[in-house]
Amino acid sequence: MKKGTIIGLSVGILVAVMALIIFSMSISYSNTEIDLRASTIAQQDKCKAYFDKMWKILKEKAGVADQYKEAFKEIYPALIEGRYSKGDGTLMKWITESNPQFDVSLYKDVMQSIEIERTGYFNEQTRLIDMQREHAVLLKKAPSRWFLNDTLKPVAIIIVTSKNTKDAYVTGEENDVDLFDKKEKKDTTKKK
Repeated sequence: MKKGTIIGLSVGILVAVMALIIFSMSISYSNTEIDLRASTIAQQDKCKAYFDKMWKILKEKAGVADQYKEAFKEIYPALIEGRYSKGDGTLMKWITESNPQFDVSLYKDVMQSIEIERTGYFNEQTRLIDMQREHAVLLKKAPSRWFLNDTLKPVAIIIVTSKNTKDAYVTGEENDVDLFDKKEKKDTTKKK
């Protein structure tokens, strides 16, 4: 074979191999972008479902605890009155008797559920943020950006936070927190 033919054949094979590598990389990065985009959107939907589940659980558990409190409030005075209103000296029996006790375990269960559900929701949102970051990096970093469409934008996500958090990030400050401050309480000192 002639030397020129061998060189020409070698160059042709090299070009074909390079073209195959570039084509494979293009398909790989495109598929990765599609997968990350779809996964991030699905994770956003999972966060919505988790948020809904979380609030339903907390609301229903708090409702059970509140119902228990109201029922106890109604039956306790009747129990005590029925025991000690006879006027026969049974009033002093309360010292040795076992009186009905208000069970706080329901409130402990509600508090535990709040912490568990909030932590779970936080973890799901953290995962969503990481997925969005991974997608955005894929769009911007070389060599992946060379193979992806320039019009692709990072996936938009919604992160649920509180008004207090948003205000703190706008003002750059967080004031003292009073966890038991109830905004719904009416000011009874106001004159009519």
